[in-house]
Amino acid sequence: MLELSVNKFRANLKDFVDKAIKDHQVIRINRRSGKDFVVLSAEDWEREQESLYVLRNTSIMNQVAESLVTYQKNSGYKPTPEQLDAINSI
Repeated sequence: MLELSVNKFRANLKDFVDKAIKDHQVIRINRRSGKDFVVLSAEDWEREQESLYVLRNTSIMNQVAESLVTYQKNSGYKPTPEQLDAINSI
């Protein structure tokens, strides 16, 4: 995470916004007389919101945990070679 003062951010606003969007760089802005804030691209913010949704969803997390158990036991679904060919040709 890049950290800088609000004055430096203000003086180079376009450059830092471009960095947040193009490089997916999260930027923390430090303020002398107030709370800090963070700048990130809308795409990154939406991705974070989706991740939080999944992590908060008990049903999805239970499915992930069950999948991990079957993976570790090597007892999950195993498609036939024909099924794999059909999947790979999509």
